Amino acid sequence: MKSVHLPIPAEIKKLCDTLRKSSFEAYLVGGCVRDLLLSREPKDWDITTNAKPEEIQKLFAETFYENKFGTVGVLTGSEDPRLKVVEITPYRIEGKYSDARRPDEVLFSDKLEDDLERRDFTINAVAYEPATGTLVDLHGGQEDIKRRLISAVGKPDERFKEDALRMLRAVRLSAELEFAIETNTAKSISEDAALLKKISRERVRDEFVRIIESEHPMQALFVAQKLKLFAHIVPELEEGIDCEQNQAHAYDVFEHSLRALQHAADRGWSLEIRLAALLHDVGKPSARRWSDEKKDWTFHGHEVIGARIAKKIMTDLRMPTHMIETVVSLIRWHMFFSDPEKITLSAVRRTIRNVGREHIKDLLSLRICDRIGTGRPKEQPFRLRKYMSMVDEAMRDPISVSMLAINGARLIEMGETPGPRFGWILHALLEEVIDNPKRNTKEYLENRTRELSRLPEHELKKLGEAGKDRKVEEEETAVEELRKKHHVS
Repeated sequence: MKSVHLPIPAEIKKLCDTLRKSSFEAYLVGGCVRDLLLSREPKDWDITTNAKPEEIQKLFAETFYENKFGTVGVLTGSEDPRLKVVEITPYRIEGKYSDARRPDEVLFSDKLEDDLERRDFTINAVAYEPATGTLVDLHGGQEDIKRRLISAVGKPDERFKEDALRMLRAVRLSAELEFAIETNTAKSISEDAALLKKISRERVRDEFVRIIESEHPMQALFVAQKLKLFAHIVPELEEGIDCEQNQAHAYDVFEHSLRALQHAADRGWSLEIRLAALLHDVGKPSARRWSDEKKDWTFHGHEVIGARIAKKIMTDLRMPTHMIETVVSLIRWHMFFSDPEKITLSAVRRTIRNVGREHIKDLLSLRICDRIGTGRPKEQPFRLRKYMSMVDEAMRDPISVSMLAINGARLIEMGETPGPRFGWILHALLEEVIDNPKRNTKEYLENRTRELSRLPEHELKKLGEAGKDRKVEEEETAVEELRKKHHVS
């Protein structure tokens, strides 16, 4: 045992003092102690004690206790969101883990040693008593912190068979802390990787997202792949390993995707952009064809295939629906800014309509990630300025039916009956306005409406639905192969 001074918030000291004044022990434990020893600011605070849940609740005014692990949530009244709720847990011993997910039974203990012995990694098994400044480290956690190593407490194989998610947590911690994984711990992860299949997809998703949101996701995902975890998280990405690309790329599809993700992390961009960067080329292995004419690989339609696969991946990981829609849309249209020949104002307007006004700048960010991931220099500043200028200009123009200078009420006044023809006329008008915003006047649209109203129904329908998807034929061809290979509808 060793006495040290660590900076502890007043709210935490008060909770510990309350326990001690009632003759109970009180130690900080887990990630908060680890972070303090690393001079990092803890994200949350955990206290462990020899008091039982009912005894803890009697000592504090506002608490909640709704779990079998004995954890009592205490409301402190602090304005700091990290201190509003502090978890206080009795020392405990965990029984056998039959499902590699949770203990069959939990027994409360009177000894701190029992509680530290059940923890996942040595760096999380250091306890600190604020009142005396005492550090209790029975498993070499401080030494591993100095060596920047993630080591399992006791036998790694036993720890991972208790809770298989610990394997992914080791990778996540290595990314967040920039630590290496100790040799025997890494060996056990590789051998036990298949146990991850027993873990709920929600728990896997949460650890995976924290890896993606870390400062060094590329290195962490390389490690996860080497330790055979990828097959149980996002197996589709492994198809990009050794998938050689065309001459514009210095790396295979897998490494390119990880480098694109890392650039998004370097720029501090959102989770949606990071996920889109990681998954934007997941369709390339399926789309890859050799061109005798170009003497190189081609990937026609890979953005279409990739959007479908990305949707399947994110749905499987139980991602929120709005996030799935955003990422899938970014992947589907990520090739737009890669071809300067396509950059016309009308094309920009259609792209804004496709991805949404709120995400068009994200699409440009994804373009930058894609470019960096090739191993080539970043996008030329003059080209980016051109793209941004055109986006800003196009954002002022109509891109939806609601922005037209004519509406359904006016169509009724002009003699149209509500029904499918309404939508066909309005969408046909929108296509013309997207091509030329100057046409968005009441006079032009009313005259054009009279002309459209006289068309046979099949011709009007064709015009009205033309703008919904100008690449239906291309997409169906790409998707047909996708369905065969990945069994998605």
